[in-house]
Amino acid sequence: MAKCKMCGKIPSFGHNVSFSKRRTNRMWRPNLQKTTVMNSEGKPEQIRVCTQCMRTMVKVR
Repeated sequence: MAKCKMCGKIPSFGHNVSFSKRRTNRMWRPNLQKTTVMNSEGKPEQIRVCTQCMRTMVKVR
């Protein structure tokens, strides 16, 4: 579900580290947004892409 359609970015995992160096699991999720783009047939299609891919799409246009 949390995957960018353009670059394939998925959540990454690691640890929260407290002052006492105690480690607990955590997850970093990509910043996904719904946006409408034109597909190869020229029809609008709603996809979920990360914000970095949205910036790249703006530069290409």
